Amino acid sequence: MKKCNGAIALLLAGGKGIRIQSKRPKQFIEMEGESILLHTMKAFERHPLVSDIYVVCNPEWDGYVRRQANVGHVVKFVRTLPSGNTSYQSFVNGIQGLQDAGIGSEDLILVHEGVRPFISHEIITNNIITCQRMGNAITAIYSHESYLQVAEKSVPQTNAIEAKPGYIPRETLMRAQTPLTFHMKGLTEIVQRAKERGIEESQSLFTLVNEIGWQPLHVVEGNWLNFKITLPQDVEVYSRLRTMNFD
Repeated sequence: MKKCNGAIALLLAGGKGIRIQSKRPKQFIEMEGESILLHTMKAFERHPLVSDIYVVCNPEWDGYVRRQANVGHVVKFVRTLPSGNTSYQSFVNGIQGLQDAGIGSEDLILVHEGVRPFISHEIITNNIITCQRMGNAITAIYSHESYLQVAEKSVPQTNAIEAKPGYIPRETLMRAQTPLTFHMKGLTEIVQRAKERGIEESQSLFTLVNEIGWQPLHVVEGNWLNFKITLPQDVEVYSRLRTMNFD
């Protein structure tokens, strides 16, 4: 069994970049020779409590990820693990890959989306400490905006979406981010429970643990800079922020 000196980062980077309208997946978009994924990897490379970094990606990008790790001097990078056709399948493949690599049942795994490059030192630290003390850690943030419920479909022949009456008090709501941190044994049990229930798809690890009724969950507060790059405007925001140091 592989013995680790610290927590393990499992970076999910299997997205195809359809919504980003780019010739390459969003996690591999480069600026000055460094990809968004490399920016994310560096955040975990710098953290003294993280010992290993694994990246889940399409096998055709394996060589690219290795070269980027070399360019960025990411010495904690271990290897890539093959992604699946969906984010859920990529997560399952990642956990299986860690099992195959001999990761111990008590090791802490930070599951993080590779397109959240501005994750802070503090968020990583608080995830690790909270998981050590409480058994898991879920990163989430409060919103300063108001919440409303809307109809599932837009109004015919318009771009408008019909709003339902009322609003949801924002004080009771948080938006889930990543990382989500569990002991390895917890993640393997989550995958097994999902399999037993016949779950073949879930929006994220956060939605999955709620679908299988995993309780209790312990929240670590994130921040707005830990945003997920999803749309073209997110890339624009990233390009303007990337030269700043927020740690």
